[in-house]
Amino acid sequence: MLARLQDMPLPENLFDYEARLAACSRGEREALRELYVQEGPRLLGVARRLVRDTALAEDIVHDAFIKIWAGASGFDPSRGSARGWMFSVTRHLALNVLRDHGRETPLDDSNESLASDDGFDTLAQSTRIHRCLHQLEPQRRRCILHAYVDGYSHAQIAQRLDTPLGTVKAWIKRSLNALRECMG
Repeated sequence: MLARLQDMPLPENLFDYEARLAACSRGEREALRELYVQEGPRLLGVARRLVRDTALAEDIVHDAFIKIWAGASGFDPSRGSARGWMFSVTRHLALNVLRDHGRETPLDDSNESLASDDGFDTLAQSTRIHRCLHQLEPQRRRCILHAYVDGYSHAQIAQRLDTPLGTVKAWIKRSLNALRECMG
């Protein structure tokens, strides 16, 4: 029973991310294991949402923890939270994989004009998404970001926001509909 309890994540407000990163920088492997137990599933959710491939997302999370282990001594708490830094490491690795895989895909002549406009389309879509997100009420925006950026389940969001699960589900559904409508 004790071993199973050790493999369960703690509520984020009880888990000291900075202390675990400091321990990693001193070479304490147990601290890395604790970080993995605490954040591995959420980091996997973030990577999976970005690359849309579970096996590739697992590789990204593995690489992220190697990078977290190797770079723990370089973490600067004055620049942001330890947890945010871990998510940033994972997100950047996933984006690098997407970028690199995009380079490996050969283009035929019929797709050349589409590829040249792709950067502008992505920027325009990103701008629209940000504008549409900011039109949502703050609680509903938090729900969407927790679900689709942080990788939280509906139950985790309800717990984090101290809001009934049914309310969170309704907010997410309505917010997605509002975002679809706003995006056109």
